[in-house]
Amino acid sequence: MRVTSIQLELRPETKAQTLERVLGELDRAVGSDLLLLPELWSCGYFSFNRYRDDSETLTGPLLSAIADKARLLRAHIFAGSLVECRGSDLFNTSVLLSPSGQILATYRKIHLFGFQSDERRLLTAGDHVTVVDTPWGRTGLTTCYDLRFPELYRRMLDQGASVFLVTSAWPQARLEAWRLFNRARAHENLAYLISCNCAGINNNVTLAGHSMVVDPLGAVVAEAGETGCQLSAEIDPQMVAQARHTFTAIHDRVPFLNPPLSHSSPT
Repeated sequence: MRVTSIQLELRPETKAQTLERVLGELDRAVGSDLLLLPELWSCGYFSFNRYRDDSETLTGPLLSAIADKARLLRAHIFAGSLVECRGSDLFNTSVLLSPSGQILATYRKIHLFGFQSDERRLLTAGDHVTVVDTPWGRTGLTTCYDLRFPELYRRMLDQGASVFLVTSAWPQARLEAWRLFNRARAHENLAYLISCNCAGINNNVTLAGHSMVVDPLGAVVAEAGETGCQLSAEIDPQMVAQARHTFTAIHDRVPFLNPPLSHSSPT
């Protein structure tokens, strides 16, 4: 299958202007089975002053426009994340759309970032792990800072995940950590990891770019640079089962170190 991460370069523009750019980028990615967008691309992660005004529900105009593109392109779209408004609460919510434009799954970011960031102060943390059935296998959704918490990826593994999708706004200052965690989360779980990061400068913070496609053995299939671009790659979902059969690290886990699941996640 063909996957494409749209590594969007953030610019000082309105949400409507950014949405128009993204719709154009999606049109250019025709032929991909799965397209990914970065974290909070419609306002910019570090534009904390815009969170409330730019927030929407999951039936708002932003996701409706992306859903229309999913139908037109007949592709799955991991729409990155938006500031979701639910009553008085705001969430950093990522959404996976089907080729018919339906919401397959949502994930509300569990690990909110507090270092030189107002995300933790402004937003409410999610409390559910999200793993969903897709044509290429069980797929787990995560967002940016989540990469630093391997226990979340183990929980998704225990729910059958063979592919991880990551939407992100990771800063250039911690680029090497980004590259390390992309490879580590894939290899330690013998799963594909496909990430989509922002590029450009947002509120005086330079974003790292370097969106990645990493295979189950931790090898980098494709990696972007630091500017806005489209990163495409061909992956073989069957490689996950082959890797886990050949190298039995998943089966060799010690049961008492792996507590049972306390709940299943909603889609």
